[in-house]
Amino acid sequence: MSAVTYFEAIVVGALQGVSELFPVSSLGHSILLPAWLGGSWQRDLSIGKDSPYLAVLVAMHVATALALVLFFRKDWVRIIGGLWTSVRHREVRTPDQRLAWLLVLATIPVGLAGLLFEGLLRDYLGKPVPSAIFLALNGGVLYAAEKFSRKKPADEADTVDFSTEETLVMRAVTVEEATDVRLAKLRVGEAVLIGAAQILALLPGISRSGITMVAGLRRGLGHEDAARFAFLLATPVILAAGVLKMPTLFAPENHASLGPALVGSVIAGVASYISVRFLTGYFETRTLTPFAIYCVVAGIGSLIFFAV
Repeated sequence: MSAVTYFEAIVVGALQGVSELFPVSSLGHSILLPAWLGGSWQRDLSIGKDSPYLAVLVAMHVATALALVLFFRKDWVRIIGGLWTSVRHREVRTPDQRLAWLLVLATIPVGLAGLLFEGLLRDYLGKPVPSAIFLALNGGVLYAAEKFSRKKPADEADTVDFSTEETLVMRAVTVEEATDVRLAKLRVGEAVLIGAAQILALLPGISRSGITMVAGLRRGLGHEDAARFAFLLATPVILAAGVLKMPTLFAPENHASLGPALVGSVIAGVASYISVRFLTGYFETRTLTPFAIYCVVAGIGSLIFFAV
């Protein structure tokens, strides 16, 4: 298979960084873009077993995860600290401790599913027509979520209880901490179901962040809280999957793609950081509807182009 060029890596890196976090499916776009462009792009950027392109995408996923870690660095310090104190003292008392365990438990289903089915689904469905179908379905699900998700009353949604915090010293409470307190109120079953929704993102065209937000909205979370929970859940999953597959990038047949992979990963990391910064602000007041419309139009348009 042909090595990925630097220009291809730059374009795909930008696409990966944006589409991984925007609710529009990075895998679906990674398949559809080369098919749309055709020629050397379709030849070089073919997703298949032992494909250099697949190895480059792995590196870009790691860059995306690192961008998420960087953006949420203060939050992860609190959450990991909560997990550590929970294990050390054998208690789940504070919001940070509870949220840490919810993230751990909610990550298990997609982790197991990815190990078992990711390669199989990619090999059989990693083609333009299935990707187009699932992209359109992704849009339909996003739109339906906006129309039919249950909303919590404003007073219930905005109430934050800090009674478990130390009261000897008064301190300012950040917006992120207040959001995490609300997330920590999720029941274990609810958190696991929201996390398990990521399994559907193994299908090319289904967005990880989008489907996780939909699951959160269905459990009564607001858009801001659902987006934050989706990004926190995605970080360990994307990072672990990328690190697990990283050795494939250094296989002899992929040596020619190492340079493009590095450049593309830098672009992906920067694009991811900009994207998550934009989206965390966007979902404070706005909805999934524009992304739903885009996915339906792009999915149906691609299906017509490739199937007719």
